Amino acid sequence: MSRTILIVDDDKISLRLLKSYLEKYQYDVRSADDGHSFLAEFEVYKEDLCLVILDVMLPDTDGFTLCQTVRQQSKVPIIMLTASSDDTDRIVGLELGADDYIAKPYNPRELLARIKAVHRRMQLSGPTDKSRYLRFSGFTMDLVERMLTDAEGTQVLLTSMDFNLLKFFAEHAGETLDRTQLMEQTRGRDLGPLDRSLDVQVSRLRQRLNDDGKQPTLIKTVRGSGYVFSTDVTKLADG
Repeated sequence: MSRTILIVDDDKISLRLLKSYLEKYQYDVRSADDGHSFLAEFEVYKEDLCLVILDVMLPDTDGFTLCQTVRQQSKVPIIMLTASSDDTDRIVGLELGADDYIAKPYNPRELLARIKAVHRRMQLSGPTDKSRYLRFSGFTMDLVERMLTDAEGTQVLLTSMDFNLLKFFAEHAGETLDRTQLMEQTRGRDLGPLDRSLDVQVSRLRQRLNDDGKQPTLIKTVRGSGYVFSTDVTKLADG
């Protein structure tokens, strides 16, 4: 796996310190202090990136706009940095395709742990047996290429976190999965008492699957328990 990370943060001191810290752990860190510079770096390195870190507040744009731009071109994991104590920034970032978030000011060790957790979940979400494909309701998941296609063969764009969650659902079809299990699969940590990020992610996944949010048929809410993937899933070794 590539170890190139691209970071944008307008706090140049924090940016320099974080770059130095991550380089001690053998990451190749590219950095930018505004949106224009970030996009220029992203264009050059987008095929080699293993992670993008986006500050929400920037002098010439915002991290949400950059998140949208990245998601239109890449499935690279995204971690958002937010100085707001309000959940709104976090929820918006997740809805736009971010994989995780961390509040500023942050401990670099915690951010490093989040980076490792994102990459670990990507590795663990690969095929664990001889089955490469999972098929359900007209969709096909390729566990090697980490790709989802619909009945017409059109690729459905998913973030790495979306893919991991859908894979977990598909591998446990018919089982009621509680919120703690699902949060552990996607972020490697427990839900806080007011944390809505899992609900946001499930809602986003339903949209990707054209699963009606008011009356979903694939990912159903089990009141007081969690969610259930309510469809038959077929495992195939090849297409």
